[in-house]
Amino acid sequence: MSHNAALTLFVMIDGLRPDALARADCPTLDALRARGASTLAARSVMPSVTLPCHMSIFHSVPPTRHGVVTNDWQPMARPLPGLIDVAKGAGKRCGAIYNWEPLRNLAQPLSLDFAWYRDLSYQEDGDDLTADAAVHYLSAVPLDFAFLYLGTVDTTGHRFGWMSDEYLRQVERIDRQLGRVLAALPEDAHVIVQADHGGHERTHGTEMAEDMTIPWMAAGPQIRRGHTLQAPVSLLDTAPTLARLLGVAAHRDWEGRCVDEAFAG
Repeated sequence: MSHNAALTLFVMIDGLRPDALARADCPTLDALRARGASTLAARSVMPSVTLPCHMSIFHSVPPTRHGVVTNDWQPMARPLPGLIDVAKGAGKRCGAIYNWEPLRNLAQPLSLDFAWYRDLSYQEDGDDLTADAAVHYLSAVPLDFAFLYLGTVDTTGHRFGWMSDEYLRQVERIDRQLGRVLAALPEDAHVIVQADHGGHERTHGTEMAEDMTIPWMAAGPQIRRGHTLQAPVSLLDTAPTLARLLGVAAHRDWEGRCVDEAFAG
């Protein structure tokens, strides 16, 4: 049995609009939704920009609380632990595989047991190489929680426009890479896949529905199968939900809620 049999994997596909799934050939994401619980109407936060969104995802508070409102990271005026810090404090082994450098600040120093980073999010094949790393290290390194960030859908949107042919082809490419990663996981692994924000034309960051609406999906032994979530889901809800999957308590200052509806029984 793999030493990662109880792995919980969190996958971020930066800039993925939910309506792209109907326009692109995405068998991996379609299959994940079929065997799990999902919504194509989850909500991002304002500003709907990558680093503020990720700070909100991992710390379960809005940008008005953590203070990061651009892609230039700033220390929190009132620090609080994020998901990785809480999991590490509970004795969980945590890792991150990512290709956009500012994400190094999502956890406090010494919270990660493993990290892999290369500046690849602006390369067309950057997520292919990142998926290669995930396939290798998620088998080779003992972890309880892993974060995998795939950044090229967002950068393709900025270059060619959201919902352009180039954007949709990149979504299909990342769906194939995600399929490789999921195929390498133990059968008992839990997975949450989502976006941080959407986009319109060649940008994002506004309160437009195109920017603020994101896909959110979960699968694994504890998750309901083929279920469409009815209650609203926010970025802030991801950390409490991952905490439940990891068997650790959500921090008292987190403002999101666990997506209990996704769980079986």
